[in-house]
Amino acid sequence: MARPTGRPRVSGASPTGLGTRKDILAAGARLFCSEGYGSTSTHALAKAAGIRQASVYHYFSGKHEVLLELLLGTVQPSLDAAARLLALPDPPEHRLWALCVSDVRLLTGGEENVGSLYLLPELGDERFAAFHERRSELETAYRTLVAACGVRDVARASALVLGLVESVILQRRRAPESIDDETAFGIADAALRVLDVDPGSVRRAREAGAVLLSEIAATPSR
Repeated sequence: MARPTGRPRVSGASPTGLGTRKDILAAGARLFCSEGYGSTSTHALAKAAGIRQASVYHYFSGKHEVLLELLLGTVQPSLDAAARLLALPDPPEHRLWALCVSDVRLLTGGEENVGSLYLLPELGDERFAAFHERRSELETAYRTLVAACGVRDVARASALVLGLVESVILQRRRAPESIDDETAFGIADAALRVLDVDPGSVRRAREAGAVLLSEIAATPSR
């Protein structure tokens, strides 16, 4: 857990300009994705963040906590968006489309492809239970919206939808330059098509879903 006071830097200004904690997280994202989690030491994290190794432990209990916070950052914003979308009276197809876009945007945001760390064998450790719990909650939100679309095999259909959304992680790894907002829209369209939503309804969901995303972005969460 973070302490209320800071620690001195080794040299220079904050690399991110957002303070030491964010510097450590940025360093962790870069090193975990490029060098691997197992190959990254707290010494390497400290060096990349421009701080002393002891300072890493001032903000985090170890590198596992850095990874956990990074992983939670790939899920919690989508959970927040899902909660708001689930509370709306709009057609489920519109809300599901909006959730897919919101999730893809989250997974493709940031400097590093943190979602690529989902398959790390170390995530089986109980220290990452909070991540698995949040991801399970997000899966439940998808199932709820898929079920509301009138699908019979909800478990299978929701797995397909979530699989489409998370396919952007591999796409980002293979061809990061190909990722743009149309990527998110196309994946959301495809998610509705696997639910056998007709083309006209998909077009309407795209139009209405874009409005929903603007509305929830403009309204502060409570």
